[in-house]
Amino acid sequence: MPATQLAPNDPRSTPQARRVAAIVYTDNAYPGPSFEALVRLCRDRGLALAGVLQHQTCAAPDRRCDVVLEDLTTGHRTAIFEDRGAGASGCRLDEGALTEATARVEGNLADGVDLLVLNKFGKAECGGGGLVDLMANALDRGIASIIGVPRSNLNAWREFAGDCAIELSDDIDEIGRWIASLREPQAAWR
Repeated sequence: MPATQLAPNDPRSTPQARRVAAIVYTDNAYPGPSFEALVRLCRDRGLALAGVLQHQTCAAPDRRCDVVLEDLTTGHRTAIFEDRGAGASGCRLDEGALTEATARVEGNLADGVDLLVLNKFGKAECGGGGLVDLMANALDRGIASIIGVPRSNLNAWREFAGDCAIELSDDIDEIGRWIASLREPQAAWR
């Protein structure tokens, strides 16, 4: 069970508010193009963003975890995976680098942010670490959040988010409707 959980009794967590969204995707099929379109759409609509955009740095099959996180406020890029050489198995997440990226984003939340964009509810988040405190802090500040959630982590996500979140596909039209609902304080998302 995650150490931090979104507060389902918070008035912002009512079904009408749905200020937290998960883009649910098939394991190992990260919806990068959908996140890039989401960022463009938000900027086109004048929304102030904080968070990260994930970029894959190597497409070789044995290196699928090599990614950098681009800070959406500053453009700073942080590599979050350790290079342990060819053939390394298991997750190579550099938790120190993730902590650094999270701290950078945390510092941006005070700047009139409309939406927090986060790349993935992964293994660290399933264990109560990683980005979970950042998401809870954003909700406490009234900032909407959206994060990618692989199907294998969906149960842990639901345990963390409870009734506070809505689940979306990676369809940009569906994501766009959710974004539009953020401008309507009591709108029910459909």
